[in-house]
Amino acid sequence: MIYVKPLLTTAKRATVWALLTAFCVATARAQDAKLQIDHLNKLAEKAAEVVEVTLDERLLKAAARFLSQDNPTEAKVKEIVSGLKGVYVRVFEFDKPGEYSANDLESIRSQLRQPGWNKIVAVVNRRGGDNVDVYLKYHDDNIVGLAIVAADPTQLTVVNIIGPIDLEKVRQLEGQLGIPKLNLPKTDQEKGGKGKARGD
Repeated sequence: MIYVKPLLTTAKRATVWALLTAFCVATARAQDAKLQIDHLNKLAEKAAEVVEVTLDERLLKAAARFLSQDNPTEAKVKEIVSGLKGVYVRVFEFDKPGEYSANDLESIRSQLRQPGWNKIVAVVNRRGGDNVDVYLKYHDDNIVGLAIVAADPTQLTVVNIIGPIDLEKVRQLEGQLGIPKLNLPKTDQEKGGKGKARGD
């Protein structure tokens, strides 16, 4: 028996190469939206309660299998999760103020000052409540990631979602996959304001 190994034509090789390149670029852009937050794990020793979620794309797909298509809420969550590359959450609740420092937050905020990240929500509570910042990571006009930093004197929350996501989808994910309920306000764009919410 004679085996004949098919050869790719130049055109086919070029097509395959282009597809591989596009895949690698898309993957790299998504990974650019992943924040380095592992340094926060040291706060667990001081915290009274800790929530840690680390779900990459493989684990998200596995988790989605447990969501029912017959349940409208779970079906919607499953649809959103199917397009995500990762969900990373850290929540630390402390018994008293002063257990985390500005330096702990600065290492995250410095990443969020990098090109592509745009702050779309900023809530400042001068009475000691939650201060919340929400950022979207854009590539061209496409959203490739989201980050939320919520801080009050006795609680610190960081949420980093990789993939096509927006605030409405985040609201639907609250209470799922370890994402806490954050009561996020609507942006001007969501309220009917004109233009894309971008900029710091």
